[in-house]
Amino acid sequence: MDKNTLRALPLMLLAMALIPAGDTAGKLLSAGVGTGGVPVAPIFIAWSRFAIGALMIAPFVAHLVEPRLFTDWRVWLRGFLVAGGITSILTALSTEPIANVFGAFFVGPIVSWLLSVWLLREPFSAPRFGLICLGFVGVILVVKPGFGMTPGMGFAVLAGLFYGCYLVMSRWMANIARPRALLFSQLVIGALILSVPGIWAMPSITAPVVGLTLISAACSMLGNLLLIIAYRRAEASRMAPFVYSQLIWATLLGALVFDALPDGLALAGIVLVLASGFASLAVRERPAA
Repeated sequence: MDKNTLRALPLMLLAMALIPAGDTAGKLLSAGVGTGGVPVAPIFIAWSRFAIGALMIAPFVAHLVEPRLFTDWRVWLRGFLVAGGITSILTALSTEPIANVFGAFFVGPIVSWLLSVWLLREPFSAPRFGLICLGFVGVILVVKPGFGMTPGMGFAVLAGLFYGCYLVMSRWMANIARPRALLFSQLVIGALILSVPGIWAMPSITAPVVGLTLISAACSMLGNLLLIIAYRRAEASRMAPFVYSQLIWATLLGALVFDALPDGLALAGIVLVLASGFASLAVRERPAA
């Protein structure tokens, strides 16, 4: 395991725990917690994440953000990708079990790894590809009911596609600005893109709605900040397997919050996910031609 990967790994793992925590809060909102059983629209949850996250981080990044950052088309494309991904996964979570959603969502790391090799010229490794596929087999075991293409599962797959592209963009743009400035740019752009439908769908304001909305926004913001820092320190292709650890947290949170207990096959899948991630640390790659 190289030094860059060693430095990035703890940040990556913590980020992958925070993001499902934010999605769990979002799922509670979409289930009508705090609104008398009236579901909160996913578009509002997505918009509030970006808007509140931007307000939370603004005092700490205002002096780091240069106006020219928002003139780079890549910043806007990246913001669109993360806005599309979060809106899609929250839409999926409003109708589907959290573990199933994350299972379909995990087309993302495969997309990320393949695009990193193709577009960023990162090293191709057959063993690493095999380990990523092994992790995906673990995902399938966890979500064994299948990927029946209900609208909700379709949105989960779409979220994974958005997310895979976003991960590659994060690596491509890692050196154009500081991590906090990049995070602020994606939060501002996401809030702008979703502002009209998000504000239109605003629910009645109650203490539980405010609390869950703040938790959703804070966890998402911190998770994405750590993700950006991790991708600044290590290659996207090395980090890709560890994105699977989100599924572990999604399964645990599903059990604790929604009383969705994993069975034997699901536990076997979690073991495969862990094995694929940690085994990838031992893989050595040849430099790209």
